[in-house]
Amino acid sequence: MPMPAAEIERLIKQALPDAIVELTALANDDDHWAATVISERFRDLSRVKQHQLVNAAFGGRLGTELHALSLITRAP
Repeated sequence: MPMPAAEIERLIKQALPDAIVELTALANDDDHWAATVISERFRDLSRVKQHQLVNAAFGGRLGTELHALSLITRAP
């Protein structure tokens, strides 16, 4: 079952309330997305740790319900 943009944004903002989230559909199938996420929580964290914070927002849904999510993360 694909995941619409609104649900992706909701989950990310639930985990990172200050996040600015920009989503781009990669295949127009609600299954392949690119996201830019900007959050103060990312300050002084490695890119790997930033991505781990975003990925954790999806629990077990990443790789199943949401097949692919390409990430760009940064602090403001």
